[in-house]
Amino acid sequence: MAASFLSNPSSLSFLLLLLLLHASRLAFSQSFVGVNYGQVADNLPPPESTAKLLQSTTIGKVRLYGADPAIIKALANTGIGIVIGAANGDIPSLAADPNAAGQWVGANILPFYPASKITLVTVGNEVFMSNDENLMSQLLPAMQNMQRAITAAGLGGKVKVSSVHAMSLLSQSDPPSSGRFHPSFEARMRDVLQFQRENGSPLPINPYPFFAYQSDPRPETLAFCLFQPNAGRVDSGTGIKYMNMFDAQVDAVYSALKALGYKDIEIMVAETGWPYNGDSNEAGPSVENAKAYNGNLIAHLRSLVGTPLMPGKSVDTYIFALYDEDLKPGPTSERSFGMYKPDLTMTYDIGLAKSSQTPASPKAPVTPTPVTPTPKPTGPGWCVPKSGVSDAQLQASLDYACSNNIDCSPIQPGGACFDPNTIASHAAFAMNLYYQTSGRNPWNCDFSQTATLTTNNPSYNGCVYPSGST
Repeated sequence: MAASFLSNPSSLSFLLLLLLLHASRLAFSQSFVGVNYGQVADNLPPPESTAKLLQSTTIGKVRLYGADPAIIKALANTGIGIVIGAANGDIPSLAADPNAAGQWVGANILPFYPASKITLVTVGNEVFMSNDENLMSQLLPAMQNMQRAITAAGLGGKVKVSSVHAMSLLSQSDPPSSGRFHPSFEARMRDVLQFQRENGSPLPINPYPFFAYQSDPRPETLAFCLFQPNAGRVDSGTGIKYMNMFDAQVDAVYSALKALGYKDIEIMVAETGWPYNGDSNEAGPSVENAKAYNGNLIAHLRSLVGTPLMPGKSVDTYIFALYDEDLKPGPTSERSFGMYKPDLTMTYDIGLAKSSQTPASPKAPVTPTPVTPTPKPTGPGWCVPKSGVSDAQLQASLDYACSNNIDCSPIQPGGACFDPNTIASHAAFAMNLYYQTSGRNPWNCDFSQTATLTTNNPSYNGCVYPSGST
């Protein structure tokens, strides 16, 4: 059957088209990965060095909290998207005087655009958490004046305007389908969202599974937050099982938007991350956890699986942070989010460097599980589900494997292993591929004790299960 398929020129052309689409899909997905570039520090490398660092990675976007001209200029002609920000302290003048907005645009955008790829201006950061009634009432007028100034400069539709919000903007988020904006912010949010709908700008939000874990520091919560195998959590309102906290938090924001009639507004994750160090009384910070969260998050975004309520797409996500900010107050964790050190070396490796991966087979992050050392198998071997495993458990293993940067296209429609179209068949292929690409250690074929190793080749027809000997 495979021979007749390949001997047919039209079929071969279709196959090549599928491969090209898959490759372009993977390449395009890099644009969803951004990073926050904070500057509350006295030891940061020169902007030019940072620009070169970013170009050596698959990071496609950078978010600044201000509009540092040296950084914006250094990023010129790199193709890296840039989000710049007007501070909360700028809001009163921007709201009161359209000329102030024009001057801001003239100073912070026009000298650099289009060589520096400025795509979004965020007016204020978590303004609704300030408890300042005057500031909150001035936010929308400031955004409107900023947008008018950008349009007057001929950049309407090219540079958009929004404002960043904390997750605490929601009065409830669990389960995700119950997500709602806090009643005290609802009227203002309607007006802001209407402005964003008219101008096509996203809603930036700051979800942090790290803080969710700190409020519920159980092992099962940690696995749920780190995109690791877990039992999942069922949304009682929809029956949907969530396998990670990130999806649950983002879908809670989607539900809040839908409840107000603005589900068409794009959600942007302006900040999310995990600290690699913390004080002795802080639950969660560690190099292993930071590597697991950020690495698995990037894999999840690149997979384009999306969230249960927004499937098949990835939310623009800016990881916090590029560097540590050593002058920040508070616990040690606040100064320990950097993925890179001031000397431009990695704090930990999650496969961001272009030299460490190719789009077709990106390097999956490996989160070691404490085990007794066992020799790796030297002959052929395959990882398959144990008998009697439920579909829910298989689906969890399938989701986990495919979110960890393995190529699951063979079990997608048109793929060699799509048929039989069952959870058991698809999970078996994905679990084995994860095992083969993650080191072929016994713990890579655990999947919460639902998988086992076999020497019987499970390949069938044109569906080939890879093994260490092939």
